[in-house]
Amino acid sequence: MIDFGFDKLALIGAVALIVIGPEKLPKVARTVGHLMGKAQRYVADVKAEVNRSIELEELKKMKTQFETAARDVEQSVQQEVHAANASMSNTWEGLGTDAGAGSGAAGASSDSGHDWAQQALQTPPPAYTHPKKKWRLKRAALPNWYKQRQGVRTSAQSGAARVARYRPKAGTR
Repeated sequence: MIDFGFDKLALIGAVALIVIGPEKLPKVARTVGHLMGKAQRYVADVKAEVNRSIELEELKKMKTQFETAARDVEQSVQQEVHAANASMSNTWEGLGTDAGAGSGAAGASSDSGHDWAQQALQTPPPAYTHPKKKWRLKRAALPNWYKQRQGVRTSAQSGAARVARYRPKAGTR
């Protein structure tokens, strides 16, 4: 930025005093100050926008890295699950053929066992249900004096009933 020393500022001030005049100099100086402030704010906004865009680019790069890492993990897990399913099915088939060679009844029971295992793998677990909070019990646990002090309504009233409740009596002030 431009480097102004005290002597240069004094010289600029003297020239401005001579050219502009002493009556208009404070107004011109105030206007120049406002313009310099606006310029500085504009430059600061531009710098902030550039920094935000740089951070956004970095976040996008990190996002793509995380997505590729997650995809790789998902593929490796799927490969392992597929390999485990294949080995399990081979084991079940091996048990079925060994039992089938011994007797017919044992072969039928191993097939039903194989069907049961396949069905157990295919049926999803039951859906999760969130335990319901007992908010009525918690609300009832507060003492009545505390509810009255805090303004908790214990019974529902219509708007007209509330107005009638708090309206002063006719004979009292």
